[in-house]
Amino acid sequence: MTSQPEEVTVDVAGKVVLITGAARGIGAEVARRLAAKGAKLALVGLEGDQLRQVAEQCDGKAWEADVTDWEALETAVNGVVDHYGGIDVVVANAGIAATGFVRSMDPTAFERVIEVNLLGVWRTVRTCLPHIIAGRGYCLVVSSLAAIVHIPGNAAYSAAKAGCEAFADSLRAEVRHLGVDVGVAYFSWISTDMVDSADEHPVFGPLRTAMPGLAGKKYPVSTVGKAVVRAITRRSKAVHVPGWVGGLKVFRAFTPRVVDLQAAKSVPAADHEMAINDLSGLVGPGGAAARKN
Repeated sequence: MTSQPEEVTVDVAGKVVLITGAARGIGAEVARRLAAKGAKLALVGLEGDQLRQVAEQCDGKAWEADVTDWEALETAVNGVVDHYGGIDVVVANAGIAATGFVRSMDPTAFERVIEVNLLGVWRTVRTCLPHIIAGRGYCLVVSSLAAIVHIPGNAAYSAAKAGCEAFADSLRAEVRHLGVDVGVAYFSWISTDMVDSADEHPVFGPLRTAMPGLAGKKYPVSTVGKAVVRAITRRSKAVHVPGWVGGLKVFRAFTPRVVDLQAAKSVPAADHEMAINDLSGLVGPGGAAARKN
């Protein structure tokens, strides 16, 4: 029998890792775990006081910037390179969510989700890419289970995250010959301020928590932190939390039918309530920060 080659891992000690959306949630958790392994952290995002607090915990530095603002991003990335000398890894994590059905949703909230979650990823990656190429580094784009399963009340988020997946897949093929690896992260419902705030919504909350079986379960942010750090050390093509999300990708052609059947029972009343009560909008602290910009 031939032995299987051992998987190559990269020591992150001394590596410069830029993380967007690092003021709280997944970004902050990943930053703390990477710092514990000796990485040099460059944290980019809004909520400046919160962001700087996380940076202090990581012995890193914070750059307050809106990922949809080219000039602010370029200033931040240039600052990171001036301070650390380069960028080895970028984690395009910044994201917000909004509740609402398409026919009654606040257009500004819908478009802000697309701007942050998709265009913010593109702008982050494009701005960092020359430095990632120079160091033959790694790029991790945070997508979501929402790229695979498109539930009602989540159209903006699903559209943006599906776009992130497609963007990263194309990027991977484009930069492989330059020594750069690209990964996509797919997470189910994670116990972050964003999801917890959405659960408090009078319409979307009951819809989400009523999802059957594992589909409605929330998972601890620590699980994501461990998985992302492992993906960075392995320069993984994909990371899934929980693991069953990866298996679901195989059956994605069938997911719209399952969603349609479930939605037939729950959507009519929810759609009516959402429309007559004007309940759409950005959720959580991250949404509030994005709304100000």
